Amino acid sequence: MGLTGRSTGRHAVDRAPSVCRRSETDRVVALAGNPNVGKSTVFNGLTGMNQHTGNWPGKTVSIAQGRCSGREHDYVLVDIPGTYSLLAHSAEEEVARNFLCFGDPDAIVVVCDATCLERNLNLVLQTLEISSRVLVCVNLMDEARRKQIHISVKRLSERLGVPVVGISARKKQDLARVVRELDALPANNNPYRVRYPEPIEQAISGLQTVLEARELKRLNPRWLALKLLEQDKTLEAELQRYLGWDILGDAELQDCRRTVCEALAGQGLDGDRIKDAMVSSLVSAAEEFAGETVHCENHGYSGFDRRLDRILTSKHTGYPLMLLLLLLTFFLTITVSNVPSGWLSSLFGFLEEQLTAWFTRLGAPDWLHGLLVTGMFRTLGWVVSVMLPPMAIFFPLFTLLEDCGYLPRIAYNLDRPFRCCNACGKQALTMCVVDIGIRTAMPYSAILHGGFLTSGRYAAWAHPKSGSGF
Repeated sequence: MGLTGRSTGRHAVDRAPSVCRRSETDRVVALAGNPNVGKSTVFNGLTGMNQHTGNWPGKTVSIAQGRCSGREHDYVLVDIPGTYSLLAHSAEEEVARNFLCFGDPDAIVVVCDATCLERNLNLVLQTLEISSRVLVCVNLMDEARRKQIHISVKRLSERLGVPVVGISARKKQDLARVVRELDALPANNNPYRVRYPEPIEQAISGLQTVLEARELKRLNPRWLALKLLEQDKTLEAELQRYLGWDILGDAELQDCRRTVCEALAGQGLDGDRIKDAMVSSLVSAAEEFAGETVHCENHGYSGFDRRLDRILTSKHTGYPLMLLLLLLTFFLTITVSNVPSGWLSSLFGFLEEQLTAWFTRLGAPDWLHGLLVTGMFRTLGWVVSVMLPPMAIFFPLFTLLEDCGYLPRIAYNLDRPFRCCNACGKQALTMCVVDIGIRTAMPYSAILHGGFLTSGRYAAWAHPKSGSGF
């Protein structure tokens, strides 16, 4: 199957996933979390499956489902794509948001990374605005201990107002604790609510009063008021589909929204400024919670990252440094890789000569030599010589950039420019991979069409040698 207009981008979103319940008593649990926090490891450990949910553009975005049982209930676990926020900017983020908001899960498990808890708390706080039946699962506790990071799980639970469990997802006894916490999850918690600037709180209160008189199914009126202030068009379409009535056609509700938005505009809060104020409140709350519950013995651990951020994400130095680093990566991948490519092509050329001589001594027919040597072996040699060195350089380089935390900074730098063409910063890696693939595949494509055989290191393969037998 190839990439088509229906298999990529927004068309790849599984907008109406059906949850497979075996009985009416089964409880549906959504498994949410940032990318690369071990969410799929938790899912596979609990269900005994081997599922992988993609988080990169160009991959069909869907959800994985599995089952597990506790002493009290049977659960259908739904592993949704990883997302940093419920303010959806990409297809996988829409899938995650839509299932949490409109999939009516009986509970939500938010998996966090103990080594960078502050960043993960952003999603936790947004999830608490949707549902009170939330279990926070702080994963990678063993890795945090190795980095001398200590987390007060009890204090975090008290501040969030929901159960919190610290685990290492590869340990079965820790996964058993997750199931026990799900069994004991109270029907009604009193979760922490983020406090936004006073003008926004007044606007939320006004909209919430009108919404409470409407049929909202299981939606939280405060959360819905918050989303109406954001004026997210994709979310409004999903709201109408879920509620079954035209929320945009409700005259009283729209009059109220218009009034509060005009009041906010009069105080300098309109459009993106409202979203910026909301995000700032979430980030400040996450920072406050992390400051109270996370203790690092190495006090320079976070400070060093922040100093790097000031350099690598600055509008003055961020883009020049990013361009220089990407140019260096492309230079190493495309130009420097010509050296090992030349070595490999010489090696395969020598081996082809030896095979040809061997076939000649055996008196093998021309069609057999053409099939095995000229066809199969030469094609293998071309592909390995052209494709292997660039890939062997490119992917380790980008793995190093990912491990040192620079790829997320690149995504941050490029997010605003990419949004101008309805994309997101995370697609930077995809574009680099595609560009590398095109540049490394061009010689091979030219070889197949005969246009490249007379130049460079491939010229020796283009002209049959006398007495070679081909």
